[in-house]
Amino acid sequence: MTHEELFVATALQSWKLVTDRLDKQFAALSDEDLQKEIAPGKNRIYYLLGHLVGVHDRLIALLGLGERLHPELDDQFLTNPDRTLPDAVSAADLRKALREVNARLYAAFEKLPAEDWLKRHESVSEEDFAKEPLRNRFAVLLSRTGHAAFHSGQIRLVAKG
Repeated sequence: MTHEELFVATALQSWKLVTDRLDKQFAALSDEDLQKEIAPGKNRIYYLLGHLVGVHDRLIALLGLGERLHPELDDQFLTNPDRTLPDAVSAADLRKALREVNARLYAAFEKLPAEDWLKRHESVSEEDFAKEPLRNRFAVLLSRTGHAAFHSGQIRLVAKG
């Protein structure tokens, strides 16, 4: 295994660990538990579940891996704050969507050659990428893994309380 392949394998293992942990957390919570707020007056766990579906779904297109699966969730979970719109999607459907999106991502991640992780992502132009080569797919993977881990920690604190 080359150094590049080792770096990618390590990052993918972290992604898988965090997303599997989230799946277990959401599966262990009742629909009523999902209505708990992260902090008084803040997002509910239900909203974080939909938010993670939306963010991870956007990764498909951002990394050039194909078409998104659930763009219909953007208004409720990415564009607008929690409770702006009625809860239009069941918790069961959101749990299923997160598993579906994460499975699709991981399958695509595993097929991507190590050298392709250092290529630009879709929201940066060739010109800007030439100036800022750190705006690559690998950087996106690392930042989204951290984002998911952050929300996992929030959920863990609420679920214990």
